[in-house]
Amino acid sequence: MLTLVISIALFIALVVYLIVIYNLLVTLKNNVSRNWSNIDVLLRQRYSELPKLIDTCKEYMQYEKETLEKVVAARNAAASATNGRNLKALGQAENLLKSGLTQLFALAENYPDLKANQSFQKLQTRISELENDIADRRELYNDSANRINIRIHQFPDLLVAKLFSFTSADLLKFSEAEIQDIGVQNNFKDK
Repeated sequence: MLTLVISIALFIALVVYLIVIYNLLVTLKNNVSRNWSNIDVLLRQRYSELPKLIDTCKEYMQYEKETLEKVVAARNAAASATNGRNLKALGQAENLLKSGLTQLFALAENYPDLKANQSFQKLQTRISELENDIADRRELYNDSANRINIRIHQFPDLLVAKLFSFTSADLLKFSEAEIQDIGVQNNFKDK
């Protein structure tokens, strides 16, 4: 009789433990989704601001058509990757977009009327703020993705994860160009 009671108690403890693990994995999975949604919102806000910036720049930068087209193409590629939730393509498109924006803002230095334009200043500030917010949210997303990836590969969580088909979350990776020293001193050399 005592062994039956112990067996039932162990079975109940095991079931409760599995429920706790399952609920933890669900929470982690939802955190990844929520953090991705936060990035998605910011990316969409930035994508909606970029055409306004391009239109403002077009008025002043008639000779910089190639740069403007590069930014538009990168924006479209990034928006497409965001919609498809393709993190690898998004990382590549974001790198192109960031490079294009950097070039665009650098070229704006050659156009004093553009730099003085209030719409341009507001848009440039807004996009820079969004860039910072995206970087912060990307860090949160990667942390959430890393947490679930660790849990679904640890024992005994691994058993529950396999049983209920939990999968690893992709990390939003930085490119080598994005983490390298940008060489600010080159911007101050006489041309």
